[in-house]
Amino acid sequence: MEQLILELKEEVIKVLNLEGLTADDIADDGLLFGEGLGLDSIDALELIVLLEKNYGIKLKDPSQGKDIFKSVRTMAEYVQANRTK
Repeated sequence: MEQLILELKEEVIKVLNLEGLTADDIADDGLLFGEGLGLDSIDALELIVLLEKNYGIKLKDPSQGKDIFKSVRTMAEYVQANRTK
């Protein structure tokens, strides 16, 4: 799980162009939206594409994203349970 968390942090930084951040700057359980990293709805769409492209996960209900993208750890748990790639 720790390797997947690190991989996701690096992918989030790359996909969202979070220049100046490293994986160490993102807390495993830190909020991604709002007061955490401050991501927005456009970023959420990018994360959905990331899950589909890298892990074969297609979100059937976009409202799931709120729970899935709460933190990097919640993303990793979802990926681990649902990945097809």
